[in-house]
Amino acid sequence: MKRIAAGILRLTAGSLVLFAAAAIAMSAAGAYHLIKKIPIPGDGGWDYVAADSDARRLYVSHNTEIVVLDLDSGAIVGKIAGGPDMHGAAIASEFGRGFISESNPGSVVIFDLKTLAKIDEVRVGDDPNGIIYDRETKRIFTADRGSKRITAIDAKTGKIAGTIENLGGRTEHLASDEAGHVFLNMQDRNTLLKLDARNLKVLETWSTAPCEAPSSMDMDRAHSRIFIGCRGAGMMAVVDATSGKIVATNPIGGGVDAAEFDPKTGLVYFSTGANGVLSIFHQKSPDEYDIVENVPTQPGARTMAVDRKTGRVYVAVAELGPRPAPSPENPRARPPIIPGTFSVLVIGPQ
Repeated sequence: MKRIAAGILRLTAGSLVLFAAAAIAMSAAGAYHLIKKIPIPGDGGWDYVAADSDARRLYVSHNTEIVVLDLDSGAIVGKIAGGPDMHGAAIASEFGRGFISESNPGSVVIFDLKTLAKIDEVRVGDDPNGIIYDRETKRIFTADRGSKRITAIDAKTGKIAGTIENLGGRTEHLASDEAGHVFLNMQDRNTLLKLDARNLKVLETWSTAPCEAPSSMDMDRAHSRIFIGCRGAGMMAVVDATSGKIVATNPIGGGVDAAEFDPKTGLVYFSTGANGVLSIFHQKSPDEYDIVENVPTQPGARTMAVDRKTGRVYVAVAELGPRPAPSPENPRARPPIIPGTFSVLVIGPQ
């Protein structure tokens, strides 16, 4: 009887630990709110935000520069200057280097992570947008929208290792399983490509239907699940990275341009700019996701990064004026930025 009771006690204690971990994740997400707003000088446009949680730095693209913030204090610690339309940063900590995609018409700026000094600039395809570091191959991958190709750069040497040409569509966000594969959204084709990261070739082409205009992307590597923000459908989709099958969908707002998964908490984040909402989901299982909270941000807040140490979310945004009427020269005119309003919203629990 004592053995049975002890077994029940151990089972109960284990269950309580699992329940407590889930409860902590859920309660933390449920308490997310605006903590502070960090103003950043300048009135140009912006794109991606990247967090280096280990080095405690945040990289915010802002037109012709990347502004670097201290994740703990929010202070601006430096800037990395470049050409027009600097998009995003990828960090290769083991080599002490960072890499920035920029459209001028297309290159990658390599910089020193400690000093933020520019080391080199490498010409890639036209209009590189998405950029990631793959730890398995030690390569930087850029999605070159203008050239409809992928470029791979050796992170240690800064030399181009190769390309994947003639992809025939609008290349968008990337993710790596760090096991030899890189995944790429083709936004105007509603497809997801599985790429051989070492031999640089397309292995699979999967339809993302009912996910339209697949945009932002991140990955749960432990369970081989890809998270996609679907800009055209106003939904998030979860894809099995081994079969290409969509295993779950949930509604989100419009204008999504960032997605992040935190394996520590099982939370998935999507920032949407059309209605200004940060949608947070909890992973019940690899194929089940519950909405935890829709946190109000502000219109235009489409890109963000998650600090994996604190669970705080950093969202880039500016106040916007009325959208101009479409014209033949500018059919997708964006609303103008109100001067002096560019900032980073810090959103977190408690």
